[in-house]
Amino acid sequence: MIKFSTTKLTSKGQVVIPEDVRNRLGLKPGTQFVVFGNEDSIIFKAITPPSKDEFMNLLKDARRQARKAGMKKSDIAKAIKEVRAEKKS
Repeated sequence: MIKFSTTKLTSKGQVVIPEDVRNRLGLKPGTQFVVFGNEDSIIFKAITPPSKDEFMNLLKDARRQARKAGMKKSDIAKAIKEVRAEKKS
């Protein structure tokens, strides 16, 4: 059975996650969340950065896909420059 708790929104827009939920999920101070809101529902999803090994695997995969697509380093530098120019506009 799923346990539930109640909490409320403060005047500063803060929500306290009940202690039993924090303990059950292993949430620590500084945990970051992505927040989804739809109609009358809000979902908090804890996010954690990848480990060094996971990051290196993601990087290897991205490089492999870029090579497969025929991309060169100069293509990436050009794309970054274009995006940065768009952000300034």
